[in-house]
Amino acid sequence: MRWSDPDSLGHVNHARALALVEDARLAMAEGAPGNGGVILARLEVDYLRQLYYRVGERLCVRSTVTRLGTKSLTVRQELVQDGEVAIRADAVMVLFDFVTDTSRAMTDAERAHWSRFAAT
Repeated sequence: MRWSDPDSLGHVNHARALALVEDARLAMAEGAPGNGGVILARLEVDYLRQLYYRVGERLCVRSTVTRLGTKSLTVRQELVQDGEVAIRADAVMVLFDFVTDTSRAMTDAERAHWSRFAAT
């Protein structure tokens, strides 16, 4: 976390917390095969407890693919602090062709990449 993330009471702003979750999704997408990318189509978030800023603390974001569709996938993410889930988010990500500005089907190589993160 950064020093600018908390408010005057030491609570991490909700938008800043979602940026941490987004960073974890982007890390999952690194190295994914394909000529296009993925875009966020839907984000459902539950704020389960306050998230506090602590100098030097590293937070954990657990990310799991819960659904692989034809053109999209769903990722469940949990941001953990003090051993408890503070934020739970479900993100629907759509495979996207930026040249044609449309969704596209997931390739076998992409399916293999995202399957590495699937719930067991």
